[in-house]
Amino acid sequence: MSDKPKLKVTLVTGRTIEQGVGKERGKFSKEYMESVSVCYMDLEDLKKLGIKEKTNVLVSTDYGSVVVKVLKSLRTPHLGIIFIPYGPWANVVVDPETHDIGMPSLKGISAEVEPAQNGHILTLKELLREQYGKE
Repeated sequence: MSDKPKLKVTLVTGRTIEQGVGKERGKFSKEYMESVSVCYMDLEDLKKLGIKEKTNVLVSTDYGSVVVKVLKSLRTPHLGIIFIPYGPWANVVVDPETHDIGMPSLKGISAEVEPAQNGHILTLKELLREQYGKE
């Protein structure tokens, strides 16, 4: 059993201005990666995990796990809710099923967050290779 603290949360995904700006620079740009390989979390939840902002965390759901950098949410309070911007890192942890509407459910997903100080945030190429076996 792991001695690292874990926190059960609800995952919400969506668009951000930073994500849109990063996408305009190109999906392989540093700006894009830094805008979408993050997880926004309430400051009180950061304290519960015993971590500080900009720590790497592992976000896990029934659909997958991904390491992202945690940032303090600018929109608080929202204990128990995390936000990951739309992008390849969020895609790893959301249900790929579209229920015949062409869009997966991107909100209200049960998740667990734990510190991953030694965890590596994959580049887009690494993520694509790991998830789909291609770049």
